[in-house]
Amino acid sequence: MEVSTALTIAGSDSGGGAGIQADLKTFSAFHVFGMSVVTAVTAQNSLGVHGVHELPPAFVARQIDAVLGDFRADAVKLGMLASAPIVAAVAGRLRHHRVEGLVVDPVMVAKSGDPLLTADAREALIGEVLPLALVVTPNLHEASVLAGIPVETLPEMQEAARRIHALGPRYVLVKGGHLKADPTDLLWDGREVTRFDAPRIESRNTHGTGCAFSAAIAAGLARGRPLVDAVRDAKAYVRRAIEEGFQPGHGVGVLRHFIADW
Repeated sequence: MEVSTALTIAGSDSGGGAGIQADLKTFSAFHVFGMSVVTAVTAQNSLGVHGVHELPPAFVARQIDAVLGDFRADAVKLGMLASAPIVAAVAGRLRHHRVEGLVVDPVMVAKSGDPLLTADAREALIGEVLPLALVVTPNLHEASVLAGIPVETLPEMQEAARRIHALGPRYVLVKGGHLKADPTDLLWDGREVTRFDAPRIESRNTHGTGCAFSAAIAAGLARGRPLVDAVRDAKAYVRRAIEEGFQPGHGVGVLRHFIADW
């Protein structure tokens, strides 16, 4: 039996709603075999991040070599990379293994507002990782940091996408979940924009939304879907997962990754 495979390189969320845990659940929801490389371990729950322990960059690199030296990865998703040395280690091993189908979720801040990426790591991400990406998926805050401009409207999203595209990724998907209007996403390929529209869902069950979205895109790519279709499928999946979300703790609720009839 031929089974599609995907690798996530990201941080661990002990609360289970985001990070490695959300990625692997999302891969499974798409019937994709998931593999993982852990970059950092967080002490985290629905109320916030209570601690972060970064793994040694050399050990992160060793995990990548162990996985890609044995398994095929039809797509790879990058999440929390934490520090500049980890970014450099990951980028170096991705180049070594000639990874394609790379989805980069430039995780900078947790839902609670806690920082997940150091300032020097942002520069390393821009210089070393973005040129390797098939697609990068920033939210409005992340797009603003990467593009160096305020991003609060659709025209600003489009300009940010153009600027980020110049940094090297083949595609830029600026997510509009934090727009005041409906959450329109814009995909820029260097020539034209593709819009993905959907009405807003009012919900507190949104922890890990960005992780699940980028992981779902990677899962679609792993299954051979064209990028535009993978994005469209991922947006529909996340919408359903939010609609069926729940609150296991006392803070922000989570998505239901194994949604009914998916």
